Amino acid sequence: MARVTVEDCIDKVENRFELVLLASHRARMISSGSPLTIDRDNDKNPVVALREVAEQTVSPEDLKEDLIHSLQKYVEVDEPEADAVPMVPNTAPQGGTEVNQVDDSAVEFDRMSEEDLLRGLEGLVPPERKDDV
Repeated sequence: MARVTVEDCIDKVENRFELVLLASHRARMISSGSPLTIDRDNDKNPVVALREVAEQTVSPEDLKEDLIHSLQKYVEVDEPEADAVPMVPNTAPQGGTEVNQVDDSAVEFDRMSEEDLLRGLEGLVPPERKDDV
């Protein structure tokens, strides 16, 4: 029966490998409690999944998207980078004494790439271990 079902499904999903991936994913969904869209007829989950694809009660595109989503471990979200916050001017404390003002306008900060940071960390030697027993 599964061979006939595979032949019926080739019209909906042209690549056999992709059909196997989608049907196995749907079979796992069924075994985890997803509702059936057709009668079971005493068939096992993989055959039911193939029959659902063949009868177009589930969309192969939706299965493909769900399969891709289930395999993703990290989803990168594009968020805008935070703008640089201007420095707050140094003011005198409330006690009335003045604080020496330093001109920060000439201070420049270097940006370090991740590769430069890793190269710098490779040269570091860990401190010697002392047993305080």
